[in-house]
Amino acid sequence: MLLVISILLEASVAVIAVLAARQGRPYVYGLAFTFVAYVIYDLARFMAWPVEGPLLSGLFLLATVAALVAVWGLYRNPPGKSDASSHADRTS
Repeated sequence: MLLVISILLEASVAVIAVLAARQGRPYVYGLAFTFVAYVIYDLARFMAWPVEGPLLSGLFLLATVAALVAVWGLYRNPPGKSDASSHADRTS
């Protein structure tokens, strides 16, 4: 039962991340990808899919890189910081 709740929560986070990304924060797609990977992993466990360990490990590696890029984007461009001021910071 907890696994089903986890899948539903992970899917919800992925959907909300996509909605946030569509509002001008494209790097948040990385968080969406990360949580989609979690959903796939948990679905594989729940449905007892015969998936190989290296395949899931590769998926988690990609998810971790995507999350790192997303968090780096959030760090570099926090909410309320305009693109113009972000550009000025990089050029000075």
